[in-house]
Amino acid sequence: MTAPLIVHGLDLSYFTGKLEAYLRAKGIPYVLREMTTGSFRACAKATGFLQMPQVECSDGTWLTDTTLIIRHLESQHPEPAISPRDPAVSFVARLIEDFGDESLWRPALYYRWAFADDARLMSGRLARGMLRDVKLPFALRRQLILRRQQGVYLRRDGVTPSTRHAIERLYFDALTAMEAALGTNPFVLGARPTEADFGLFGSMFRHFFSDPTPAKIMRETAPRTLAWVARLWAIEPKQFAAAPEVTAIPESCRPLLRLVAETHLPYMAANASAVAARAKTVRFADHGAAFETPASPYRAWCFDELQRDFAELDAASRKTVETCLAPSAIQTLQSARHKIVFNAPVLPIESRAKSSARDRDWR
Repeated sequence: MTAPLIVHGLDLSYFTGKLEAYLRAKGIPYVLREMTTGSFRACAKATGFLQMPQVECSDGTWLTDTTLIIRHLESQHPEPAISPRDPAVSFVARLIEDFGDESLWRPALYYRWAFADDARLMSGRLARGMLRDVKLPFALRRQLILRRQQGVYLRRDGVTPSTRHAIERLYFDALTAMEAALGTNPFVLGARPTEADFGLFGSMFRHFFSDPTPAKIMRETAPRTLAWVARLWAIEPKQFAAAPEVTAIPESCRPLLRLVAETHLPYMAANASAVAARAKTVRFADHGAAFETPASPYRAWCFDELQRDFAELDAASRKTVETCLAPSAIQTLQSARHKIVFNAPVLPIESRAKSSARDRDWR
């Protein structure tokens, strides 16, 4: 790369924060270009994907999807490595990353848009930021944001009086599990950051650490997690280049893996089945509450990737993973695959690929 990457995103965005943390940790030069509604559409024309962030490279190619972007950049910048070489540890890191990306999304958006102080703050920031190119009075832009975000990320995503307690419980349980994981190590799996850290960072940094209501909860109940957020945002390559590799799954990570097994994998499997059946919605239970949400082709692809990665483990590595996950979780990973395909992250600038599976929208 002869010039800094251009990261098209927002400084309040879940996945923009995840990618920025990775780029900072690796020492990869980049420039954050704050999106407007116009540039959001322009990026979608370049890649075919309505999502945030999108990365524009100096050679005219584009990168999309933070998980695949990180994998691609790791191949270009292998040191200091964030992907564990041990196959079992590597699988666990990707599993936790997927949990952070997809299951913590709901409580992150819930706390941002279901509470008055948070919604007022963030709708104002979006009205002044991303909607700055919309020629309407500020108050109307703010109302447009509120109506859209609360409709999409609350009502449409299964937030009801009967499910609110379960969404809040997931956040509290995630913090409890994080506190345990960080009790003996500076990062989730050990002495250096892995995909597990960056996957959890999206929600923990840009939402739970920054938005008023969940930030207060984090400060009062999860001081290790609070410190980890700052540590990961501040880390430089030289600070972990000599750190020992993560070669084993630490015992301190068991509560987090138990949460993944009990909440994330059952939802992902139910969603994959719904997508395979061409259903518009998926029904699932979480923390004692019954949810019904839109079926997500993208998450079905994510689950298929996890199943494929697990199936490709050698016998010894698979046995190691089996000792860390409940038998029901292993059965879920070994269930029938639906083999959903998604394009590689590197796209030529003239690409016009279309895929309904790739709509992360204003994340």
